[in-house]
Amino acid sequence: MTTAIDNFLADGFVTVRRAVAPGVVRACVALIEEELRARGIDPRNRVTWTKPVVRFPCPEGPTFAAAGTSPALCTVYDQLLGRGRWIPRQGVGGTIPVRFPSTSDPGDAGWHIDGSYDVGGQWWVNVQSRGRGLLALFLFSDVGDQDAPTEILVGSHLDVPRVLAPFGARGVWNGDVARELPASTFRRVRAHATGRAGDVYVCHPFLVHRATWPHRGSGPRILAQPAIEYPQPFALREDSDVCAVERAILRGLERRDS
Repeated sequence: MTTAIDNFLADGFVTVRRAVAPGVVRACVALIEEELRARGIDPRNRVTWTKPVVRFPCPEGPTFAAAGTSPALCTVYDQLLGRGRWIPRQGVGGTIPVRFPSTSDPGDAGWHIDGSYDVGGQWWVNVQSRGRGLLALFLFSDVGDQDAPTEILVGSHLDVPRVLAPFGARGVWNGDVARELPASTFRRVRAHATGRAGDVYVCHPFLVHRATWPHRGSGPRILAQPAIEYPQPFALREDSDVCAVERAILRGLERRDS
């Protein structure tokens, strides 16, 4: 895993292919499709795809528990956060944005990092990443370059800590972070979160990413994007017990080349 940790430190994410078994994926998709039908959307009928994106909380239950507790994912979480240090969840969690083929602006395609805790009804984040150890992107459908994949600024997690540091423990609304980043962040290499249903992108909580459009594929693109919770804010002290996520934050605070 040393190479994978090195890649995570440099790039801000690792891809776990076939993290969720095909049968589990199919069962999860069936439940997601039920949620769509309850909203008047038939996943097999394009006539009902009238919005570019529909969001709802990820369903609960044993099927999603099987996906969220995948042994392959638990191993990666242990390696990046430390065994027993993150909060296991009997499910996937987060929200599910379902994106439909469309040339319309979905209205949510700006560069951002995900927020971690609620302040007055807004999602905030601080340099210690209070409440969030990782961001996971669960692909519940095959996603190619034409299917409105999530776009990632590779290595951008190293630019974010110095933006967040002046705000201290209180932090800042996550929507303000991208506008404070240096221009060099947006010149970074870009990657698309593409792959087969069951693949999972495990990301640093400060990784800058966005939705893409238009969606020129043939069917709904289904993704879940939960936080992997961490019980305490990262202490941000250099010692032998620092996990990979915290090490990346410290590395970002030390950088002077942007």
